[in-house]
Amino acid sequence: MTKQVVLFGKGELAVKIAGYFLHSQNFDLKLVVPVIPEPKWTDSLVNWCVENDVPFIESGNYVDIPEEMKVELAVSIYYSNIFKKWFIDKCGKIINLHNAPLPKYRGGSPINWALKNKEKTHGVTIHEITPGIDDGPIISQVNFSIYPETDEVKDVLNRCYDFGWVLFQQTIERLDDIASMPQDESKALYYSKKQNELLGERRYFTREESREKMKNQANAIS
Repeated sequence: MTKQVVLFGKGELAVKIAGYFLHSQNFDLKLVVPVIPEPKWTDSLVNWCVENDVPFIESGNYVDIPEEMKVELAVSIYYSNIFKKWFIDKCGKIINLHNAPLPKYRGGSPINWALKNKEKTHGVTIHEITPGIDDGPIISQVNFSIYPETDEVKDVLNRCYDFGWVLFQQTIERLDDIASMPQDESKALYYSKKQNELLGERRYFTREESREKMKNQANAIS
């Protein structure tokens, strides 16, 4: 029996995972909820939906999902909105793919912070969604080396895409058989979007881009 899926998110990994669900015999992709407006620096999930005749929510807001729709499995791939408890409770299972080795680097810009903090390893985590921020039980995780001296944010992001895609494939078909593990709160590390101005030259995709934007901002103020 196929499981009905609603996919939330943006970008090339979300597009790849949408294609996986579309062609899977075990899942039925019923609806997509894209991030709106879509970022211009990555693949368009909306365009993919149009090309593949998959229904999507034009507003990008999960509250606009038809009330009568049954959500057996909800999958978030870099979706921007925070899910309220009423929607979490409505889903049979709701999971998120996060570009960090949780419980470290909850919240926004996890790659940027890892590089700023000169971490030697990073990771990708698939976890259950709870009303908190990236604090749900861990389903699966992969860790890999990063190199703060030479890596740019975009380099580690691409690595997250590659490892995240493999982790997703290894996890999704046996999702119901995996015993999730609570996160160790003593090791939790969280950064909010309001703290992004503290990232300095790690704020954007490359250090050069960050320095250029900081220079332009300084010139605009002076």
